[in-house]
Amino acid sequence: MSMRFSYKIVTLAIMMGSLMTSCGEYTKITKSGDAQLKYDKAFEYYEKEDYIKAATLLEATVPTFRGTEKGEKGLFTMAMAYFKNKDYVMAKSYFSTYCKGYPSGTYAEEARYHVAYCYYLDSPDVKLDQSSTQKAIDEFLNFSQMYPNSEKLPRVLDMIKDMREKLAEKEYLSAKLYYDLGDYMGNNYLSAVVTATNALKKFPDTQYKEELSFLILKSKYMQAVKSVETKKEDRFRDTVDEYYNFVRDFPESDYLKEAKKFLERSRHFLDKNKTTEENNKK
Repeated sequence: MSMRFSYKIVTLAIMMGSLMTSCGEYTKITKSGDAQLKYDKAFEYYEKEDYIKAATLLEATVPTFRGTEKGEKGLFTMAMAYFKNKDYVMAKSYFSTYCKGYPSGTYAEEARYHVAYCYYLDSPDVKLDQSSTQKAIDEFLNFSQMYPNSEKLPRVLDMIKDMREKLAEKEYLSAKLYYDLGDYMGNNYLSAVVTATNALKKFPDTQYKEELSFLILKSKYMQAVKSVETKKEDRFRDTVDEYYNFVRDFPESDYLKEAKKFLERSRHFLDKNKTTEENNKK
């Protein structure tokens, strides 16, 4: 047996022994009826970044110290332990509990910030339900009103902007989906127009403003094309008006070439329709 191999075995044995000793110590602490011991050891585990053990011990002892400085610190530290372990659901719950129990406490500002931040970190992919995203915005806005001079405010405002962009993207994707569905089982072009228009009202400064505006234009054009004859003229006129709105707002858009085709085809229909009407009057 080589010396290197022997050294590895000895090192592994020491590590296993240390782990067993640590587990044995933790088990004894959890079974102990000494709340103070559990409380003190919880902070030791927290400092060692063993957040699960810290949180578990604090959960068992915080109720004992409720209403005291120890209870306040323990509750906040327990929330932070879950947060650092990336369990944002549990962390959010305990930060919220802290805010309710200690609204003017030592860690109140930090706890309120982390409630919002947990929602922010828990925000899912843009294609999924965005309830957490909206909740993050609401909580960050509450924080900014409660702590207008907080050093965290610039970061908070940036995250609010990020979340609003995410919601705007969600609306854009929804409007685009309606457009892609076309006239399948209904007038989805109208739904695309309504969704995109509402998105622009809610998020006027979004980076998707141009895409949403162009989507409104081409949806109105397609709605006109697919309309019954009695509605075509009004809808093609609406398309022409929408074209000029788009060009006014985005004079250098990459979509101008395609937009101009909608204008030309709409005018062609209107001119042809006008000629037909004049001939019918003769």
